[in-house]
Amino acid sequence: MSAQNKTVTPTYAVIFPNRRTALDDEGYAQTAERMVELVCQQPGCLGFDSARDEHGFGITVSYWDSLKSIEAWRDNPEHMAAQVGGREKWYEHYDLHITKIEHSHKFRKT
Repeated sequence: MSAQNKTVTPTYAVIFPNRRTALDDEGYAQTAERMVELVCQQPGCLGFDSARDEHGFGITVSYWDSLKSIEAWRDNPEHMAAQVGGREKWYEHYDLHITKIEHSHKFRKT
């Protein structure tokens, strides 16, 4: 089947660039670990990529099957509590972008 005849389910990405504070490293680490566990159980989550440099700048990109799934994650009570902690003590700043993925391909050296 050619690519133009395939039905492709729209996929979305939530892009979260941020800069950490130096406050409450242990609390942040525990919460981040729990959020990873929780998001992996969230219906519609297709995975994520995350990185942080030595200066506190980080970016997490999560992949979703629908906007409704993203909204459900946003409204998850544990995630909402983590968001409050993030704004109060863990982040100097962050941005949040939601985008539709129009094209994607992978390369893996095996």
